[in-house]
Amino acid sequence: MSAARFASTDKVRVHLLRHAHAGDAFKWIGDDDLRPLTDKGRKQCERLGAFLEKHAVRPDVIVTSPMVRAAQTAEIVAAKLDMTVRTDQRLADGFGQRELWALLDETGAREVMFVGHDPDFSSLLAYLIDAAGISMKKGALATVDIRTKLGDGEGELRWLVPVSYTHLTLPTTIPSCRSR
Repeated sequence: MSAARFASTDKVRVHLLRHAHAGDAFKWIGDDDLRPLTDKGRKQCERLGAFLEKHAVRPDVIVTSPMVRAAQTAEIVAAKLDMTVRTDQRLADGFGQRELWALLDETGAREVMFVGHDPDFSSLLAYLIDAAGISMKKGALATVDIRTKLGDGEGELRWLVPVSYTHLTLPTTIPSCRSR
């Protein structure tokens, strides 16, 4: 698969941000699409936004699942980066390779942050970097550079940061895709 608008040597940076803590799905009464972040989840989002700001991570666009917990995660992080959020139903359930390429084409961006859910994000990350069994915990951020003419597992993992590590300063920032 490829993002048709780019040359075969172009790279795109994809940030996969799994929604922050939203409590126990089995204890939630009501439509799961409406399950919100907990106070813990909101604090995690504040830390995620501060982490991204500190490390000069500012995607061209943030696209989120319409489910409340993901949308809240995206909005809190975006506010810290002084950005707005776009919602796309495809991130709600079944977000995989085909949906990734379609959204990359539609956004026209070189650096995109997708905010969504598991098991979709863990499966997609495993595909992109050829790492079976990789898991994205709630609030985790994975950053992958991908060529727009991509074979299985040819993405380059730049970061996989659990939310519990966002208080740290990483030794370096990741070089921009735009300068390539």
